[in-house]
Amino acid sequence: MVGLKEELLKSIWHAFTALDLDRSGKVSKSQLKVLSHNLCTVLNVPHDPVALEEHFRDDDEGPVSNQGYMPYLNKFILEKVQGNFDKVEFNRMCWTLCAKKNLSKSPLLISDEDAFKVWVLFNFLSEDKYPLIIVPEEIEYLLKKLTEAMGAGWQQEQFDHYKIALNTSREGLSAWELIDLIGSGQFSKGMDRQTVSMAINEVFNELILDVLKQGYMLKKGHKRKNWMERWFVLKPNIISYYVSEDLKDKKGDIILDGNCCVEALPDKDGKKCLFLIKCLDKSFEISASDKKKKQEWIQAIQTTVNLLRVGSPPPHKEARQKRKELRQKLLAEHEELERQMKELQTANENKQKELETVRKQLEAAAARAAEEEKKRLQTQVELQDRFSLELEREKMVRQKMEEQVAQKSSELEQYLQRVRELEEMYKQLQGALEDEKQARQDEETVRKLQARLLEEESAKRAELEKWHLQQQQTIQMTEAEKQELENQRMIKEQALQVAMQQLKQLELERKEALEQYEEVKKKLETAANNTKSWKDKVAHHEGLIRLIEPGETITRTIFDESGAWPGKGIPVLLTASGREVIICS
Repeated sequence: MVGLKEELLKSIWHAFTALDLDRSGKVSKSQLKVLSHNLCTVLNVPHDPVALEEHFRDDDEGPVSNQGYMPYLNKFILEKVQGNFDKVEFNRMCWTLCAKKNLSKSPLLISDEDAFKVWVLFNFLSEDKYPLIIVPEEIEYLLKKLTEAMGAGWQQEQFDHYKIALNTSREGLSAWELIDLIGSGQFSKGMDRQTVSMAINEVFNELILDVLKQGYMLKKGHKRKNWMERWFVLKPNIISYYVSEDLKDKKGDIILDGNCCVEALPDKDGKKCLFLIKCLDKSFEISASDKKKKQEWIQAIQTTVNLLRVGSPPPHKEARQKRKELRQKLLAEHEELERQMKELQTANENKQKELETVRKQLEAAAARAAEEEKKRLQTQVELQDRFSLELEREKMVRQKMEEQVAQKSSELEQYLQRVRELEEMYKQLQGALEDEKQARQDEETVRKLQARLLEEESAKRAELEKWHLQQQQTIQMTEAEKQELENQRMIKEQALQVAMQQLKQLELERKEALEQYEEVKKKLETAANNTKSWKDKVAHHEGLIRLIEPGETITRTIFDESGAWPGKGIPVLLTASGREVIICS
C-alpha cells in the first residue's frame, strides 16, 4: 500500500499544481473540495461531505497550501483506498486538470492519448521527490523500451550526447519536457505516427497495466468442447480473455496462484501447439498459433506462477526498484566520497598550515641566527679594534722605554761630570717603574680579554650544539616534511659549517692573542731585568756617591730585591766593599 500511495500522490501533485494558477503554492478551498470529491469518486472511496466541510471550514481565511491539504488527503482518501479502482480512469482525471495548462502548444508527432500515456509512464518512472523529475537513467530505459517496441536499433551514442547536454544544465526532465522529447521524434526518426503510437501503447500496457503478455489463441470450451479464438491478456495474477483485442467484450478470467501449473500437451483432434493450464478448480486447454508462441506463453505463465509462489512483484516493477536502489547506493557512495575528499582537503589544509608555521619558525630561527652572527661579527670587530689599539699602545710604551734606556745609557757615561743628573735619572727610573706597573695592568687586561674570548667561544659552541640538536630534531620529522625541508636543512648545515669555520678562526685569533700576551710578558720580564741590571750599575758608580761621615745620623733605607725604593728615609746603597753610601738628592 505504501508503493500505491506514492504512485497516487504523483498524479495528485500534478493536479494540485495545475490548480495553483499564480504559482504561490496554495489552492482555493472551493477547488480543493471539487478535487477531493472527484478523487473519492474515481478511487471508489466513500465520500464524507461532513469531514470535507469540517476540514475546509468557511471561517478559515485564505487558500490552502499543499502541506495543509496533505493531512486530509492521507486520512480521508488515501488510507481508505483498497486497490479496487481503475488506474487509467484515475490518471485521466488528474491528466484532464493539468494537461491543458502545461501541454506544449507546438505540434507533436504523437496524439493527445499517447501524450497521456507518456505522462502516466513519467509518474511511474519518476523519482519520489518533488518537484517530480525523471533522471537520465530512467529516460534511457524508457527510450530503449520504445525503440525495442518499434523494432528499431538503439542509438547509444546519440543518447550519450543528449545525456551530457542534459547533465550540464539540470538533474532530469519534467513530465512535459519528456512528452516534448518523445513527441519531437528525436529518437524515433524514420518511424511513422502509428508505429510510435503502437510502441507507446505496448510499453504503457507492460509498465502501467502490468500486461506481461497478450495475443490471440484458441481456447477449448468447458460445456460445448468447441474451440474459439480469444484475445488473451496475461497479468501478474490473472489471465483474462476477450472476444477481440479492443477489450470491450470480456469472456472470462483464469485466476493464477502458487498452486497453478502449465504443461505442454500432444497434438490431438486436429489441434496443434496445445498446452494445459491447471488451477485448483478448473483446467484450461489452449492452442497457440505456432510452437514459438506456445513456448513463449508456457514460459510467461510459468514465470508468473513462480513469482506468485515467492511473493515477488512483477519483473518491470522489481527492475525499477533495483534501479532506484542502485542509484541510491551510487548517490550514497558519491556523498561518502565527497565527505572523504572534504576530510582529506581539510587535513591537507591543516598540514599546509603546519608546514607554513614550521617554515615561519625556521625563517625566524634563521633571522635570529643571522642577527646573532651579526652581533658576533660586530663584537669580533670591536675586539680586534681594541686589541689593535692595545698593541699600538704597547708599541708606543716599548718605544718610549727604549728611548728612556738610551737616555739612561747616555747619562751613565756622564755620571762623573754631572751629579745632578743622577736625580733626574732617579725620576726616570720611577717613571719606568710606573710603566712596568701599567704594563702589568695591561697584562691583566689582556688576560681578562682572553677569558672573555674563551667564554664567548664556549657560548658559541653551546649555541652551535643547540642548532645541531634542532637540526637533528627537524631531521626526525615525517618523510613528507623531510623532503620539503631538505633544502632548508642544507642551508642550516652550510650556516653551521660557516659558523664552525668562524669558530676555528676565533680559536686561531685567541691563540695568536695568547702568543702575543706571552711575548709581552717576556718583554716585561726583560725590561725588569734590564732595570735591575741598571740599578746594579748605578750602585757601582762610586764617583756619584759620598762616604758617610762619622757621627752623622741617617735613616737607612735599602732597596728591596726588585730594586724599588720604599719612599721613606734616605736612599742608601751597599758598595762592593760593604760600606754604606747615601745617594745624593
